[in-house]
Amino acid sequence: MTTSSLTSSVRDVLEQGLVFLGRLSEEVYARPLAGVFTGSLGAQYRHILEHFMCLIEGIRTGEVNYDQRRRDPLLESSFMQARLVTEALRDEFRDLSPDTLQQECLVSYRVGYGESGEEAVPSNVAREIMFCVGHAIHHYAILKLLCAGAGVDLPYEFGIAPSTLRHLETAGKA
Repeated sequence: MTTSSLTSSVRDVLEQGLVFLGRLSEEVYARPLAGVFTGSLGAQYRHILEHFMCLIEGIRTGEVNYDQRRRDPLLESSFMQARLVTEALRDEFRDLSPDTLQQECLVSYRVGYGESGEEAVPSNVAREIMFCVGHAIHHYAILKLLCAGAGVDLPYEFGIAPSTLRHLETAGKA
């Protein structure tokens, strides 16, 4: 993947987030949902943004810790705050240099349910951008289902991986 394709993938996925925000009212964004998922659309979107925020911090420090998310209540209750953060992240990722993309980093993330702590593994910024974009798309799929239940219509491609979209197009199913 080239520098331009990585930075454009971040831009594209964050632009999809702005489309999502544009389809909601503040009340719908922050309202706790009924049923199995009792969080809000805002809580789900905050989770996505905070992964990108952890990566930006990790670019500065050389250590990305996805478990150290802020879990900012304002980010999940105010879609205007979410919009500002989304736009700021889009701008920060837009200007990454090829050297920055290849920058090594140490990534910490708790993946086990038992007593074990966080695991730390070597990575690089480009790989972590790919993780954050894929993570966002996965959560967009969840948001799309939650939005359908709340009567909010999102674009067809929202929450569908680019490889799946291409497959559906070539199979004549899109």
